[in-house]
Amino acid sequence: MKVLKFGGTSVGSATRMKSVFNIINNGEKKIVVLSAMSGTTNSLLEIAAYLYKKNPDAAVELINTLELKYFRTIEDLYDTKEYKAKAMDDLKHHFDYIRSFTKKLFTLFEEKAIVAQGELMSTMLFSHYLNEQGLRAVLLPALEFMRVNKNAEPETQYLREHLLPMLEANKDADIFVTQGFICLNAYGEIDNLTRGGSDYSASLIGAAIAAEEIQIWTDIDGMHNNDPRVVEKTSPVSFLSFDEAAELAYFGAKILHPTCILPAKLAKIPVRLLNTMQPEAQGTLISNKTEMHKIKAVAAKENITAIKIKSGRMLLAYGFLRRVFEIFESYQTPVDMICTSEVGVSMTIDNDKHLNEILDELKKIGTVSVDKNMVIICVVGDLDWENIGFESRVIDAVKDIPVRMISYGGSNHNISLLVKDEDKLRTLRSLSDYLFNNEA
Repeated sequence: MKVLKFGGTSVGSATRMKSVFNIINNGEKKIVVLSAMSGTTNSLLEIAAYLYKKNPDAAVELINTLELKYFRTIEDLYDTKEYKAKAMDDLKHHFDYIRSFTKKLFTLFEEKAIVAQGELMSTMLFSHYLNEQGLRAVLLPALEFMRVNKNAEPETQYLREHLLPMLEANKDADIFVTQGFICLNAYGEIDNLTRGGSDYSASLIGAAIAAEEIQIWTDIDGMHNNDPRVVEKTSPVSFLSFDEAAELAYFGAKILHPTCILPAKLAKIPVRLLNTMQPEAQGTLISNKTEMHKIKAVAAKENITAIKIKSGRMLLAYGFLRRVFEIFESYQTPVDMICTSEVGVSMTIDNDKHLNEILDELKKIGTVSVDKNMVIICVVGDLDWENIGFESRVIDAVKDIPVRMISYGGSNHNISLLVKDEDKLRTLRSLSDYLFNNEA
């Protein structure tokens, strides 16, 4: 059985939902994981923000606007009065539930319950449509099998123990439909796997059922070798290893959520990235296989802060790096890149929430300088150190661009460069010319 995840754009309208039906209606039994219709999550977060501010009138106005959008979708989606009535009745329950929060004390827990309605509504509408079209579709409530522990980590054993019996009890079904993103937490409250978590849901479900393949359907035809929004003549990458895909996802490739890779990798289940708008396109296949001696793609991660700590006492002093990293750990701030010398260390972070506190602590052990508005440019491929000349090709591409840091050797799949935000586009385009377009 395959697991297919469709993002919010793919189910963003009645027309798009019908396109998804055409993709999945091939006689194969599968699990379909859906995000909320595009725009819905943002609308629900805005509604929650007004409720936080104790402005229920503004919240109700937004609720009414969103409800009208869904009424129009129902009119466009279904052919029969029977299914229009079913969908309208179910939709009314969801919006009555959302409105109920205008009369209650509102907290973070209520916000998560409201936001979950997006996925619950999209899966409800789509499963009704499948049944109207003559398929035996079963709606699997994710809140009955997807749960995270006190550390917000998915409980994979709980997932298997609750999902597999559901599938067995409905083994005559043609299609199973479920929600991405949402789950219960360790206390039984509605929670989520963070934004982008529908990819994670699909990967976790695929691993739980030992799926044949996990497919992530979006509005772009696979992972491109550079950012097609700002670089001309990019092309989809046909094959990536799990490690390569994880590097690209972490360092800025928007098509895939970074957390999606690990469950599939551990279960050795291939992940295929496909385009709902061009279902015939080959897309990108991610698996355990590695294409040797090839640079695959470039990605950029913005809003990076670089921190340099210099200490004359560092020379031959053990324990210095431990003290530095303990400071970042104490403020739960991950480090992306790191470069060291005999008297100093430079590192980057993408979360500056506790930057001032971190800097105060670091100043106790050395002289500290900070560069903000930086960008990490990540070059990914088979970059084993024995592949002579690969790193020089990357360096040649940026010979006219000031580079703050270079990280190479920590991974066999990644060379990372730190540049100013103002040099981002020039760096991306030059790397494409040197590495992929043979224009240099």
